[in-house]
Amino acid sequence: MTDCPARRGATPVGQISDLSEVEAAAVIYLRLWCDGPESQAKVWSDFSVALGPARGRKALRTFEDLFGLCTARSRRPMMRHAVNCACVGSDEACFCNFIATALEGDREDALLIATLMVRADFAPALTALATEYGLALKSMMIRPTVYQCPSQNRERLH
Repeated sequence: MTDCPARRGATPVGQISDLSEVEAAAVIYLRLWCDGPESQAKVWSDFSVALGPARGRKALRTFEDLFGLCTARSRRPMMRHAVNCACVGSDEACFCNFIATALEGDREDALLIATLMVRADFAPALTALATEYGLALKSMMIRPTVYQCPSQNRERLH
């Protein structure tokens, strides 16, 4: 096999354009957050503009807690693609599916997905954060927002 086991989580399994708005936003904000301080400021700006300063700050804290728990208690490092990449990697697909499942209120399935990402004893806390974060993303999609899915650009970046 030529695929390095450490990079399996980055294996492309889909396209951003195939995701729902909430799922695409979950992937893009995850990528932005991992991209560094300037991109993190963009996340804060989008949340603040779309939700207002107070709700935006709460959504950002929820995302920080969610991301922090995912990274501190992860089974392995989460792989991701570049911010503007049209592909969705398998870890990103798992993450956005988890957010969407939690948002839909399917707690048992969300808990099961969470156990793929973190130890089982952290799955309930992660699921609660995913539900709250999914609701914030859904609220952002209801209004005209700053967020724009890069799927509009159909160029392949790799």
